[in-house]
Amino acid sequence: MAKKPAMDAKTEMKTAVSFMEEILGDRRVPKNIRAAVERARQKLESEVDLDSNLSSAIYELDDISADINMPEHTRTTLWEIVSELERVKELIKK
Repeated sequence: MAKKPAMDAKTEMKTAVSFMEEILGDRRVPKNIRAAVERARQKLESEVDLDSNLSSAIYELDDISADINMPEHTRTTLWEIVSELERVKELIKK
């Protein structure tokens, strides 16, 4: 039964990364925002200290979500990504 949360965490992580890739491919999103999303995505790809990297990625995305130049649809997507990553943190702690 302990295996199931790990599988769910992987699914949640894949969902968050796919949302990130959508933002990275959207040329309407300012370059500085895409750069922050890319930094967060790279942190998630590292398998060393996943909990710390999740926290760091969440912080990066939360910080950039206040950018006044961000398109509203991107802000909403960022909030969804942060929610997914927070669920992953909860799942890996169990």
